[in-house]
Amino acid sequence: MPEGKIIKALSGFYYVLSDDGIVQCRGRGVFRINNISPLVGDIVSFQAENDKEGYIMDVKERKNELVRPPIANIDQAILVFSASEPAFSPALLDRFLVIVEAANVMPIICITKKDLLEDEQEINQYMEDYRSFGYDVMMLSSTTREGIEQLKPFINGKTSVFAGQSGVGKSSLLNVLNPELNLKTDEISTHLGRGKHTTRHVELIEIAGGLVADTPGFSSLEFTGIEEEDLAHYFPEMSRISGKCKFRGCIHINEPKCAVKSSVESEEIPLYRYDHYKQFMEEIKGRKPRY
Repeated sequence: MPEGKIIKALSGFYYVLSDDGIVQCRGRGVFRINNISPLVGDIVSFQAENDKEGYIMDVKERKNELVRPPIANIDQAILVFSASEPAFSPALLDRFLVIVEAANVMPIICITKKDLLEDEQEINQYMEDYRSFGYDVMMLSSTTREGIEQLKPFINGKTSVFAGQSGVGKSSLLNVLNPELNLKTDEISTHLGRGKHTTRHVELIEIAGGLVADTPGFSSLEFTGIEEEDLAHYFPEMSRISGKCKFRGCIHINEPKCAVKSSVESEEIPLYRYDHYKQFMEEIKGRKPRY
């Protein structure tokens, strides 16, 4: 039975990309009974009635999934932030990094508009920090075309979603990658990257040898599903040394002989990262319980 990847879901139809092209499929009736909802990005086996139509027979196990946008089996999230206009926001970047890593998606940090800075020292220090934590970081100028050429090797062979700071040029980058997207560049709201996107569905578009989600990014930046004891796992520089804390289960706030707090005091871990960690911890602690 042939296999493929769902690249679009619309009005009850699933468009499955396989080696033989795209087949428009319906889900089996048993899916609804078993509460199975195929997602864009799912690997499925399907039975083709002809060259263009068929039925999805089975949905393979997912390696990850996002709720908003509803998409599965993402290899990476390209987090687009600007060095200037708007100013770089490490707090917002750290929020995205935690959410992406908690979803088991690999983040790549992409900084745009570096050429608009008069003094690059501060942004260079941030980038050096994030590379030392273990993240891939690329810097682009405000020239979109030049940026695209740097992005292409990262996109090739991967399934990617773009997300990040508002007003940084995510839509412009995607439009240059694939003009057919025709994303509106002025309709991303200023509040947490929530997009007034013109399309009502998520679609994977073939770009530069990979698949890119046609979506303006995440519509929720809350730490849903992340528990207090898990948060440090998503700060790699803390996760690496947390085993040296005196107490097992240390959450690096008030505990004595905490290796993380010692590393902050010795400036091995930047203070701004620890401040963001404490801020996120307060949000998680203050979350209303759901019954």
